[in-house]
Amino acid sequence: MLEHLPEISGKEKRAGDGGPLDALIDFYDAFNSGDMKGLEALWFDGEAPSMDNPIGGIRRGWASIADGYTKLFGGAASVNVTFHDFTSQGGEDWHLFVGRERGVCWTPKTRLDLAFRTTRWFVRNDGRWRQLHHHGSVEDPTMLAAYQRLIFGAS
Repeated sequence: MLEHLPEISGKEKRAGDGGPLDALIDFYDAFNSGDMKGLEALWFDGEAPSMDNPIGGIRRGWASIADGYTKLFGGAASVNVTFHDFTSQGGEDWHLFVGRERGVCWTPKTRLDLAFRTTRWFVRNDGRWRQLHHHGSVEDPTMLAAYQRLIFGAS
């Protein structure tokens, strides 16, 4: 059984066991730091991975996912999120985290509080946990419209 943390920002202490919770913490550390090399090390290689969210749409394959991160990190808007209110279940070679993200998106002129529903699916590959799929959605259409304006209009 994995230790249950109330939230994951990427700054939590890792167990150091190479487990899926450490991989999840590493993901949020890399994302919140805009660390493309760190993200690449955590995502599955090649055409297998997929991502579906309101900013990037459906992306298939690491190259397409990386392109989305590059655009996000290269724009004038910054994003920082924390994963919380989540469940964690898995098997020997798969692990699913389902929960919520809260955070903030900001530009030099604007700040927006964020709230997403988030699923992250990791699989063990060559002894390492790698992310195979991410799905994110938004409950509040007004927040989504403001978020899209900041991301797409701020670059």
